[in-house]
Amino acid sequence: MDYRLDDDQRQLRDAVRDFCENEIAPRAAWRDEEGRFEDGLIEKLGQMGLFGTYIPTEYGGTGLDCVSYVMTVEELSRACGATGILVSAHHSLAVDPILNYGTEAQKRRYLPKMATGEWIGCYSLTEPGSGSDAGAARCHAVETADGWEITGTKNFVTNGNDAHVVVLFAVTDPDNPKRRMSAFIVERGTPGFTVGKLEKKLGIRASSTAELIFDRCRVPRDALLGERGKGLHIALATLDGGRLGVAAQAVGLSQAALEASVAYANTRVQFNEPIGRQQAIQWKLADMAAGIAAARLLTYRGAWLKQHRRPYGTEASMAKLLASEVSNRVTDAAIQIFGGYGYCQDYPAERLMRDARITELYEGTSEIQRLVIARRLLTEPEWIGR
Repeated sequence: MDYRLDDDQRQLRDAVRDFCENEIAPRAAWRDEEGRFEDGLIEKLGQMGLFGTYIPTEYGGTGLDCVSYVMTVEELSRACGATGILVSAHHSLAVDPILNYGTEAQKRRYLPKMATGEWIGCYSLTEPGSGSDAGAARCHAVETADGWEITGTKNFVTNGNDAHVVVLFAVTDPDNPKRRMSAFIVERGTPGFTVGKLEKKLGIRASSTAELIFDRCRVPRDALLGERGKGLHIALATLDGGRLGVAAQAVGLSQAALEASVAYANTRVQFNEPIGRQQAIQWKLADMAAGIAAARLLTYRGAWLKQHRRPYGTEASMAKLLASEVSNRVTDAAIQIFGGYGYCQDYPAERLMRDARITELYEGTSEIQRLVIARRLLTEPEWIGR
């Protein structure tokens, strides 16, 4: 398979990179310090079509392919990790399940506004007592005469404070372990739905990570997304796409750290020569570059498989596992190359390291990715050599 970008994809990459270098990167440190997106940024992202990358044109999107999408998230994350995950979570975790499981009426209602960024989306699965064990969720939805009544608390919801559309997972059939959960679309402003605590985080600080509270929140019958009882299936299938988004974010952060390290190594003089001439620094840079290249190829491979409607769940886990761990190694090495300056906020290395750390945690920890990969190997050992 050829993972080289075609002419249209290269033009898109160049346009997004130019936009990022002019509009996103210059205020990345400000966003990190302020813990929010500046006024007007979401509108600019929407005007660029970056909230509707692979939403079909019939629903107001740009109708691009999945490789173009992960490439866009990589470029955004190279400029600002928080901006990258804003767009990634919106696409992978909210747009995707509506596209894949929504009715035509749901698609017509939500996707045009999501394509422009007028409505931001989020995905609400994790609870205080259920993280990696998603099936242990306790938030529940009770069927009523005219719809559903939802009660429970969700946490660690990326985009939670910015979202207008929540893809929510709740228990509808507690006594049926195979069909215990269902998925719903809940709109901001629905009575009984409030945003609770906002987390103060190590990194990606401008990206809101929120608690969502549902207190007898009443939604109409057509808020059900997909079949009743298929919620866990929808949740896990959606996470496969989310993992590609996080992998792309990790690659972008790594690329930014490598570029900053190379520039610093060429200008920082010690012992009468740039430190880039020292073998110790060269080897670090070489390892960083090799790891990034491998992570990018795995990520693009997963995106290609998804784009061609082939099974890609294990490949997404592999991409997310490698890209996130490479990102943590690369950003740590960047701080070492910068030395004492790497520990200071005047340079980007410390922010990149803080942003990279989350990539091993959300959309499934590295341990969960290893479980997914190992289970495939144990049941289909010849798979990896195909």
